[in-house]
Amino acid sequence: MKDFTATEYMLETVATGRLFEDAGWVLDDTQCECPSLVRARYAARQLNARDEDWGIYRFCDWMPVKRTLKGSCAPVTYKSEKLAEYLGLDNLYITFNGFFPEKGALMTTCSFKETEAYSVCGRLKGDADRILVVASAGNTARAFAKVCSDNHIPLLLSVPEDNLDALWFEEPLNDCVKLIASQKGGDYFDAIHLSNLALRSERFLAEGGAKNIARRDGMGTTVLSAATHIGRIPDYYFQAVGSGTGAIAAWEANMRLIEDGRFGSHKMKLMVSQNAPFAPMYHAWKADSRALLVYDDVHARHDVEIIDAKVLSNRKPPYSLRGGLYDALKDTEGDVLVATNEEARAAAALFEKLEGIDIHPAPAVAVATLIAAVRDGAVDRSKTIMLNITGGGEKRFKAGKKLWYLQPSYVFGLDPDPEDVVQKAESLFA
Repeated sequence: MKDFTATEYMLETVATGRLFEDAGWVLDDTQCECPSLVRARYAARQLNARDEDWGIYRFCDWMPVKRTLKGSCAPVTYKSEKLAEYLGLDNLYITFNGFFPEKGALMTTCSFKETEAYSVCGRLKGDADRILVVASAGNTARAFAKVCSDNHIPLLLSVPEDNLDALWFEEPLNDCVKLIASQKGGDYFDAIHLSNLALRSERFLAEGGAKNIARRDGMGTTVLSAATHIGRIPDYYFQAVGSGTGAIAAWEANMRLIEDGRFGSHKMKLMVSQNAPFAPMYHAWKADSRALLVYDDVHARHDVEIIDAKVLSNRKPPYSLRGGLYDALKDTEGDVLVATNEEARAAAALFEKLEGIDIHPAPAVAVATLIAAVRDGAVDRSKTIMLNITGGGEKRFKAGKKLWYLQPSYVFGLDPDPEDVVQKAESLFA
């Protein structure tokens, strides 16, 4: 770990502009009467990117962290040649989050969820006496499990049983990491509900999801990687979204870069995508509705079963609240796009052929929508485009390795007894 002093910042409520101090783990402004995100306002108005051996903490000026943790890697940005040539793009930059040693990308969980985990856990005090709780559809759980195991941070994970194959590791985890699951047939929303029941116990601490400034500002390092590599803010930003938190983070990082003054004064057009038929934010956006449209549980679970990119299956995303994805899209004149499984699979195969590395189903959705946007004339081919590959290199990383899988200590039904959940969750950390 580096010689490091905690980052200085204030909190700002998006809806009201109120500035106030972070009492330690603030997720909401209790004085705000409407749903709103809070943002970090950093003392450092210009970014001082440190050397690469700092890992993700090379961007710690704009991360709300009290300490640095071992094992991190920053996102890596490079200029595409073959995919760019195939699409006829002059300035396509790929920000790669995963395992791609030839490009210097060494995230061993193969997902940009590592950026969240190292930032969130760095926000925790080293002597924290409550147990962090994280709900996940898979990749986030794998990232938090690795970071907490490597740094001896107690963690309770909640994941759908259908997604347990995402919890693979090179070696067994430290016993400080525990897992509970919602039974087969459940989805990410069920895992969130299960985690919320466990959080009725005062022994546990909610990670907070999109409301946690550390999660968003960790994800925002993808844009910081791109801007510092390119020397300017990109014109377009392509990413697949489940909650939209990564795109919100990109928007917030963009605004900090404008304030910095050295990277341009423009806003990236956010071009975010979902995996059809599960596309609640796409349908709301196309209806020009701040509120998500009605999407009953049975229909939603059915659509989640169909899509390849399970990590994009958030039924309650931070879309409508102030500072959420709806506002980000409006402010950047962005758009929400969709791709089918078949389109995403074809895009993944094309990306691997041209760029030389496998990618996850979620970024394959983003690649598919980039291909369609270029074809349809929705982007200016001469502009600078950032393609956020949010996970990749898993096939490369796993080759020849014997993997270990984290198994749940308890599996609960989709309508579990709250007291039973609390009792069993607490017993795991007796």
